[in-house]
Amino acid sequence: MANSSVITDLSVIFLSVSGFYLPGLAPVSFCEEDKKTGDCQSEIQLFVNRLDSVESVLPYEYDVFDFCQDEEEKRPSENLGQVLFGERIETSPYRFTFKKDEACQKVCTKSYDTAKLEDKANLDFLKRGMQLNYQHHWIVDNMPVTWCYDVEDNQKYCNPGFPIGCLVTAEGRPKDACVINSEFNKKNTFYVFNHVDITITYHSGEHENWNGARLVSARLEPKSQTCQGPPMEIPGEFSSNLNLTYSYSVTFEANLIKWASRWDYILVSMPHTNIQWFSIMNSLVIVLFLSGMVAMIMLRTLHKDIARYNQVDQEDAQEESGWKQVHGDVFRPPQKGMLLSVFLGQGTQIFIMTFITLFLACLGFLSPANRGALMTCAVVLWVLLGTPAGYVSARLYKSFGGEKWKTSVFLTALLCPGIVFADFFLMNLILWVEGSSAAIPFGTLVAVLGLWFGISVPLTFVGAYFGFKKPVIEHPVRTNQIPRQIPEQSFFTKPVPGIIMGGILPFGCIFIQLFFILNSIWSHQMYYMFGFLFLVFIILVITCSEATILLCYFHLCAEDYHWWWRSFLTSGFTAVYLFVYAIHYFFSKLQIQGAASTILYFGYTMIMVLIFFLFTGTIGFFACFWFVHKIYSVVKVD
Repeated sequence: MANSSVITDLSVIFLSVSGFYLPGLAPVSFCEEDKKTGDCQSEIQLFVNRLDSVESVLPYEYDVFDFCQDEEEKRPSENLGQVLFGERIETSPYRFTFKKDEACQKVCTKSYDTAKLEDKANLDFLKRGMQLNYQHHWIVDNMPVTWCYDVEDNQKYCNPGFPIGCLVTAEGRPKDACVINSEFNKKNTFYVFNHVDITITYHSGEHENWNGARLVSARLEPKSQTCQGPPMEIPGEFSSNLNLTYSYSVTFEANLIKWASRWDYILVSMPHTNIQWFSIMNSLVIVLFLSGMVAMIMLRTLHKDIARYNQVDQEDAQEESGWKQVHGDVFRPPQKGMLLSVFLGQGTQIFIMTFITLFLACLGFLSPANRGALMTCAVVLWVLLGTPAGYVSARLYKSFGGEKWKTSVFLTALLCPGIVFADFFLMNLILWVEGSSAAIPFGTLVAVLGLWFGISVPLTFVGAYFGFKKPVIEHPVRTNQIPRQIPEQSFFTKPVPGIIMGGILPFGCIFIQLFFILNSIWSHQMYYMFGFLFLVFIILVITCSEATILLCYFHLCAEDYHWWWRSFLTSGFTAVYLFVYAIHYFFSKLQIQGAASTILYFGYTMIMVLIFFLFTGTIGFFACFWFVHKIYSVVKVD
């Protein structure tokens, strides 16, 4: 019982941390029109965001679907993260007055004439959107307008989006949202959700130290009707003129929920917490197992080895076998040392960026209320962390005996970011061709290039300058001039089996968390449990380090001293399992249709895999580097 109490308390802590708001996101006070003062307002503006679908990777702007337009269309300022994620927020013609209930208010009527090709194209695009289950994303007072409905076990799920309509196929099978209404029964017919019943709840400040009221939720129920009339039907064949009337009803309700807790009803309705705890416990078991193995090696086997090696005579040592016998070769510079140093420099940059970003997210600075903050923070940190990348790359390349320092610095600054940018640019070209709102504007691409070449590259050179000025890293043992011959290896100590095995345990720690991350990216679910993610990040670092150290020790005991690249690839191979899991997720969980969406999915997945490869590989390398230095610094070598 005590353990369950602790787990419950920790769950509350994580949820409270996730619900924390960025300082500066001040609440807005609303009051009735006849009581309007300088510190509160009466008009409530509804904003619309891009529309997306779980069946397509291509999001589209609100205007593309020919919905009602705002006559004075304005776009609020968007940060870098919002632009890179393809958010396109704009004003809408839906405007409400605080505490003024309205019933069946007409917004506009869209007419479609069979004689006009433009009207036919607009209607076909709207029907295609309903066929692929595209969803609206509306915003009121920086809160998503949610569609709440019952799911299994009498639970209520609140979706931060709602479908634009639904389709009953020619076979009479209702698709997706059409299941919610028995009236949607005509074959080969589209039902557009042209009417919404909106309920806005607020918390009054009468008994507190502020005036007016604050909005705490906005829910809606989409309907296909014309002011209590029959469903708004669009026939499969566009054979006669059509008029679509969009309308809304709005009601206001008082509530005791405070403004600081207004996201809770969305987040708590996502039934993931128990699964997350299972993921954490699963990962902790793996870490404890590995820690036990490493402790056994360090405290027993390794301690006995060192004592034996330090006591035997040099002549007897010649007959010994084990990791000490390769002391003259263990620090021999690796082949392609420049490429390894470049990867490690970039991996260091990614590691520090990830750590700081997740730490800030845990503190609530990157909460869902602050749209685009997570991506903006990551990009800015990556740009500013060019110095550690250059420094680490230069120091290691110098210790490898490298002399082409200019090439090394250029590759550190350009190679991996260049691959990512080239992939990103190709994906962006596809988005441009498809007319998707996720396409990054040309000006933003120029700005990203400016950040890269104007800030990151110079900082990388600065870091490399200080790295090359530092003396060469001193190794605890000298390297022989003639390389030692490596004895015949068993199957498990050969390079490829060891590398493949090395990525299994780190992947086992993250695969459950990976499912939720992929859901947030491709199934458009809100991700907020950064406390869990940060804990899994720490567990991943420990697991990669321990797994690599274990395998490194076994290989050294087999007198195979080629550990430089192997330590990087052993933990880096976790990225291959990530890619395999992404393929499994694509075919088993998603219903993505179309060649463009498929190419985009795997194109963006390759960027994730490359970044994760550098990240995990760097962790394994430096753990192994520390381990090898440690064990060879405590043995007596004549």
